[in-house]
Amino acid sequence: MTSTKKDPVLVVLQLSGGNDILNTLVPYTNPLYYDNRPNVRIPEDQVLPINDTLGFNPNMAPLKALYDEGKVAVIQGVGYPTPNRSHFRSMDIWHTCEPEKMADEGWLGRAIRDLDPNKENVLTGVNFGRGLPKALAAPGVPVASVGSLESYGVLTTIELEEQRSQALDIFARMYSPSMGTGPVMEYLSQTGMDAMNGADILATATAKYSSTVEYGASSMSQYMRNIAQVHCAGLGTRILYTTAPYNSFDTHATQMSAHAGLTTNLSQTVSDFYDDLKEHSASDNVVLLLFTEFGRRVHDNGSGTDHGAGGAAFVIGDAVKGGLYAEYPSLAEEKLMDGDLHFNNDFRGLYATLLEDWLGLDSIPIVNGGFEKLGFISRD
Repeated sequence: MTSTKKDPVLVVLQLSGGNDILNTLVPYTNPLYYDNRPNVRIPEDQVLPINDTLGFNPNMAPLKALYDEGKVAVIQGVGYPTPNRSHFRSMDIWHTCEPEKMADEGWLGRAIRDLDPNKENVLTGVNFGRGLPKALAAPGVPVASVGSLESYGVLTTIELEEQRSQALDIFARMYSPSMGTGPVMEYLSQTGMDAMNGADILATATAKYSSTVEYGASSMSQYMRNIAQVHCAGLGTRILYTTAPYNSFDTHATQMSAHAGLTTNLSQTVSDFYDDLKEHSASDNVVLLLFTEFGRRVHDNGSGTDHGAGGAAFVIGDAVKGGLYAEYPSLAEEKLMDGDLHFNNDFRGLYATLLEDWLGLDSIPIVNGGFEKLGFISRD
């Protein structure tokens, strides 16, 4: 069962690699889509229509069902000024809300600090996966990070220490280039072992959990199952994070088959997660964010698509006012940005909406400024 306080909880699923929005949310009646995508396109008769112009990828029926229930907000054309096509740099911008310079604090690290300023709960923030996403990093803010609840609960003390050391080493290697060796080691000394110690408590989550929902075997599915377990254990966790396998959405080649598998897994995983929460009467205080670092180029490369700019994000939950938000970027050649979809709303406005309207925090110091919010949260 959930925490009796029913504090709002944010779950984030990062779609690493740059998801192709044109083949996820398909402009199926626009001839420019088919002109630009002679090889990498979804036939009009296969699209799952939302309206007369847009529809979901045919492999996303479970997510479309949630959309039809009014529980999915689609944030169209999301991005930031002066797009960067580097995976590392663009994801860093999304993680830190700093498009102009390298930064050492993540937006969710700052949010966790505001949610738990006295560090009363080392499980306020939890990540599933190796290392620690920079979005969760902030000096003095512990975030528990584990690979798997099931394996973590049966590891020996020696194995636990080895896993902790490996995770800390991965973190150091990931962020030394941007933060410098000194700040990285200082960060680790302040928060690293505290964060890993918090993971010990997580091993109890599996004992408190049972479900009739059968998740898929992919790492994404299993991490989302772990997130459901932690949420249902009532440990007071407010931010839960996980990442699709590294750059799995980077579909430069054989995109039609690869993206079909990715969208099938994503859609079913999200549906399973939501069904699991509903089974435990634990869905009413959870909002799920799906985001990617950039979209793909408008014109295909013959077998796939290359790094682009404007993309889309999805926000899912009982408290979400479902529907389409902002405008789908134009495919007209004169409206493109160097061959890419032009962003039409800043991702920091998306974050501000989640921070203020869902988590009840002041977004300005977290996202580094004031940005126009979107009205997709209902706290009725």
